[in-house]
This record gives sequence, C-alpha cells and structure tokens, in this order.
Amino acid sequence: MADILQYKRIDGVFHHMNALTKIIFLLFVIIFAVISTDPLVLVCIVVALFLMAIVGKFAIELARQVPMLLFLSAGLILLTVLTMQSGTVVGYLIPSIVPVIGGHIPITTGALNFAIVLSLRFFAMLFAFQLMVISTQPRDLVGALQQIRLPVDYTLMLLIAIRFIPTLQLEGKRIQEAQLARAYNPGEGVIGKVRSLTPIIIPLVSNALGKANVLGLTIDLRGLRTMERTPSLDKPFGTADYVMFAGVAICAVIAVAYYTGNI
Repeated sequence: MADILQYKRIDGVFHHMNALTKIIFLLFVIIFAVISTDPLVLVCIVVALFLMAIVGKFAIELARQVPMLLFLSAGLILLTVLTMQSGTVVGYLIPSIVPVIGGHIPITTGALNFAIVLSLRFFAMLFAFQLMVISTQPRDLVGALQQIRLPVDYTLMLLIAIRFIPTLQLEGKRIQEAQLARAYNPGEGVIGKVRSLTPIIIPLVSNALGKANVLGLTIDLRGLRTMERTPSLDKPFGTADYVMFAGVAICAVIAVAYYTGNI
C-alpha cells in the first residue's frame, strides 16, 4: 500500500511556500469541489491538481493513491446504482440473459452521474490534501493553524491524526511481514483475504492504544495544559505564494461568474 499523509523531503516549489498559502488553497479546492455538480469541471480540477503535483515533483505520490480511489469509486457506483432510480435506464446490474433473476436492478443515468460526481470530488479533495501534507512540515502546519486562530486542541488532534496514519500504516506492514515469516497461510480467494486481516488488525489496534496512552502522558509532561507556546519562526511569503493567491482569486471570480450565469 502506498504511503499516505506523509511529508516528503523534496526540493519543489510547494515545499518553499508558506503553510498558510497551502491551507487557503486546500479550503478553496474543497469548497469549489463541493459546490460543483458538473463532472467536466471536477475533471478539470483533478487534472489541474495533478499538473501542480508534477510541478511540485511529487506526482508519483499522488499517482499511487489512484488505485485506492478507483476502488472507492467502484463502491460508490455500486451503492448509487442500488439506491437511486432517477433518470433514464441504460442497463441492468443483473443482465437479462440470467435466468429467473435477470433484468433486475436498473442502472440509471442519474445514479451514474451522481456517483461520478462524488468520485471526482473525492479525487479532488484527496489530491489537494496530499499536496498540502506532502509539502508541509508538521511544525509549519501547526504555526499556520495558530495564525488563523484555530484552537490548540483542534490543532493537536489534526496533527496527531496526520502523524498517526503513516505510523499505523508502517506498523501494519511490519505485522503482516511478521505473520508471513511465521508461514501463516489463511487460504486463497476472498475468504483467505478476510482471514488474513484478523492477525494484523488485533495487534495493530493493541499497539495503537498503547501508543495513544504514551502520547497522552507525553503531552501532559510537555505542559500542554499551560497553553504557553514557544514562538517559532514563520516562513516568509514568496513569489510562489503570491502567484498561488492570484490564481485562487482568479479561479474564485471565474467560478462565481460561471455559477451566477454571467459567463
């Protein structure tokens, strides 16, 4: 499984940007993706984000998330087909040639369009979030969140979540390798895959709870409850930051004009 929510030390343009710039850009992408219902617009957002990742020299990290997103998209399409019946019927989930049960569960254009829009939104949001996390050190992210006056408790929760996911991912990989070294063979097929998760999830959850307890004690020992912070040096805004602000402003104006019917 590809690493997610992991900072990468790359000498790219996004790594030299101020963390506040990337937070504003992330919020803009999330808002724009949520209000957009046109699949073509969402495709343009996804393509633009991938091109930006190419410029930032971490397109490979984003490309590794595509299989997971495609699997999620397939699940969304199946769910919408089963639950939505709006629009024109283009086929059936169970083909008509199947005896007795054939010709049931219609696939409609409304369900497909809704599923595609949701999938593209997930693509856009994850790509934008990955763009920020890959290119931003945790201390810079904390400083930027404090600048926008986000409560310290919420900042801490966000930082712990971002740091814990790669740690749990690596821990799960090590547990899986240990089970394979012990010649654990749950069998083949889907049942074997499901059985193979049990000896991984149980020790992974146990280790995570232990680390959470240690983390809580560490936070108390470092005096979080005093709410006194050591000042840190903020990264100054550069040319790339101002270009990003200008691009966000132009896109926002175009979006407002598009959805108000002025263009």
